[in-house]
Amino acid sequence: MSIFPRSAFGQTVFFVAALLLINQIVSYITVTLYVFKPTFEQVNLMLAKQVKTVFIDWEEGVEVDTALSNKFFEITGIDVMTQKEAYRNGLGQAREYSLLSRSMSEQLNGSARVRISQGDPIVYWVEAPQAPGYWVRVPLTGFSETKLEFLVFYLSSIGFLSVLGGWLFARHLNRPLRALQTAASRVGVGDFSTRLVEQGSTEVIEVTKAFNQMSKGIAELESDRRLLMAGVSHDLRTPLTRIRLATEMMSDEDEYLKEGIIDDIEDMNAIIDQFIEYLRHHSSGEMHLENVNTLVEEVVHAEQQHKRVINLCLAEGTPWVVANHVALKRVLTNMIENAIKYSEGEIDVHTELDPKNKVMVIQVKDRGPGIPESELESVFEPFKQGDQARGSDGSGLGLAIIKRIVATHGGKVSLRNRAEGGLSAEVALPLAKK
Repeated sequence: MSIFPRSAFGQTVFFVAALLLINQIVSYITVTLYVFKPTFEQVNLMLAKQVKTVFIDWEEGVEVDTALSNKFFEITGIDVMTQKEAYRNGLGQAREYSLLSRSMSEQLNGSARVRISQGDPIVYWVEAPQAPGYWVRVPLTGFSETKLEFLVFYLSSIGFLSVLGGWLFARHLNRPLRALQTAASRVGVGDFSTRLVEQGSTEVIEVTKAFNQMSKGIAELESDRRLLMAGVSHDLRTPLTRIRLATEMMSDEDEYLKEGIIDDIEDMNAIIDQFIEYLRHHSSGEMHLENVNTLVEEVVHAEQQHKRVINLCLAEGTPWVVANHVALKRVLTNMIENAIKYSEGEIDVHTELDPKNKVMVIQVKDRGPGIPESELESVFEPFKQGDQARGSDGSGLGLAIIKRIVATHGGKVSLRNRAEGGLSAEVALPLAKK
């Protein structure tokens, strides 16, 4: 799993934090190399001179003059201890620094060891090559942990404030984009009423202005299409009605022609109805809380007129979804009528609750010939029909209408062939938020 965020907001915050981290690391290295290191080297050099002074007349094997050592301590604060005394005074808690030890060894012309114990004050321990087994204890009153803690606090505060500032800046920068995303989603389901406020950076303003113009243009096209379809349907129905009346007045000798013409007229009227239904949008303003189980029972009861056995299995509880009652009934009716039309035998209608994905699933299963796997997705396209095994009557808009209505409800529709034979049509609708 990638740690790099995919959203523009997350990427902005990520880059700000990454740049800040790099800046902190570079600052730490810079302070270490050009502030602390030279300072400690200078201190190391001065201490080396003092250590030389302590052991200027030192002869190996001669013990330290206690009186002289005490006098030196009173004047300089520097004390010389045996290793045993040094451990009693905190040498065991001191940390050895190899870099300072090498520097001290160069100054004292021999192998020296340097240890530093943290505290107040910081204590510098030196074992000089002139007196192995003896440790020079030098308290550094000019250094303290408090200053280092303040530096850490300062760097942490700067880091936190920088990330917070980057987060606020990214949030401000991405607010118009979130509004654009919401508006685009509404346009996708047929709601063209949203107009975005043109604010933000010049690039965002241009994008917002282009979106508003696009939304307005789509709304006008949709209005023209509805008007055109209404006019076409009206103009087509008028001559069809006249033909129907003329057909009714045909003589009994032409009964075989009369029945064929009437069937053709009814098919044409059904195709016109499907065209109008496909072009109709069911906006979110027409949606209300609906009980899926109740709706499915209502549709199944109405379809019993076809004298087919429909097995109904409903989910437990009261599964509520936000839906357009008429539109969702149309979806269920189309699914069941397709199953009746293209299969024989019993039909199974199930509703299932999927709490993991927070959806309500409606399944209609038949025992027909099914659809080739290669056509399971393409049959949802307008004017696209299944293979000849399922017949080719109608306009090819039934599944396209189902998919379009389900999409306006934020759901998904899919088809799959059953292992035991037949087709399973499945609609998943998001559950209503409690």
